[in-house]
Amino acid sequence: MPASETANPPAPAAYAYPFPYRISGVGAQIGEVISVDAWARPEDIDAVFVATCTPYEIMLDQDAFNLLRRLRIPDSVPPFQLGAGCGGLSRVAAHLARTGARRALVISYNAASPIGIDENGVISQYSGADGEHPFAHTLWCSGALFSDAATALVFERDESFEAGLGFYSRDSLDFGGEPGFSDPLIHYPGGGATHPPGFPGSAELSAFGLNGPELARYYSRGMMMNQETMDAHRPGFVDEVRRIYTHQAGPALVENYHQLAGLDTRKAPAHARELGNLVTSATPVLFYTDVVNGLVGTGDCVCFSVIGAGPERGAFLVRVGIPGEVTVTTPLPPVPAAAETAGAARTADAPGAIRTTAAATATA
Repeated sequence: MPASETANPPAPAAYAYPFPYRISGVGAQIGEVISVDAWARPEDIDAVFVATCTPYEIMLDQDAFNLLRRLRIPDSVPPFQLGAGCGGLSRVAAHLARTGARRALVISYNAASPIGIDENGVISQYSGADGEHPFAHTLWCSGALFSDAATALVFERDESFEAGLGFYSRDSLDFGGEPGFSDPLIHYPGGGATHPPGFPGSAELSAFGLNGPELARYYSRGMMMNQETMDAHRPGFVDEVRRIYTHQAGPALVENYHQLAGLDTRKAPAHARELGNLVTSATPVLFYTDVVNGLVGTGDCVCFSVIGAGPERGAFLVRVGIPGEVTVTTPLPPVPAAAETAGAARTADAPGAIRTTAAATATA
């Protein structure tokens, strides 16, 4: 079935849900292996979300079980593991808002290099490049575009934050008045019950193939729909929030969206050109970089707006409320373009600033 085709009638636009949360912790690591214990040292966590499209163990959500065990999360806390791509943070937020959890740890990571880079450090073409994979001609993109990253966020329920809201959409029944999407945008058909491991053809199909034209169409229109939906529920939110963190699909797509939306990097920072596509971790890394550089502080309101395979997209407004010090990675992620001129940059002693200390690992 071709993309954007559905036999179902159009569905109404996604409604907005209350999102009374503040971010009380953040940590990130780019391109290096980091100890799980260093991502977060959670206390009194009652929900844990793990979002990844590159799990180290693909069955029975063992990544989430291993993480919770190593983090000493109480056995009474069930793991939520989401096999999510670039739009995964919107799905996490929608689930979190419905759970009513008091304090939630959100861990996201992408490990593209073991899949897309061969033993010699060269971008792998995969055996599926001979045409057996439906998108064989795009298989090189996984190693060329997607980057390794791991991030952690802690969300605390904050009933005083009445401005918090969000929305989520799969766009499978309706896409802004157009037919919904049946194409997942990213294709990885091997390895499941349809093409079991060890059976003929499974290896050739076990690779990420990109439907480039549909990806570009979905990103450009979908990101604009995110902004339009948020503005409909919170008119003038662009001026209200300190920063808008958008998914970094690629430099050209991000720049095109900024032009269409009338945004620039002083309001919506970008790092796709420096870091590539960090998948679910893309927006948390943007936020983390602002935090450690004093560009966002306690009391600020920020917006996360993401889109990705599935397809799925969404956005949410959240307050910043990180107490004390944030220990930062060494080296730091690059400061996004024009971040230095993002309004009145805070100094370490300015009101609302978050103090930082340098170290070799990140903590939340």
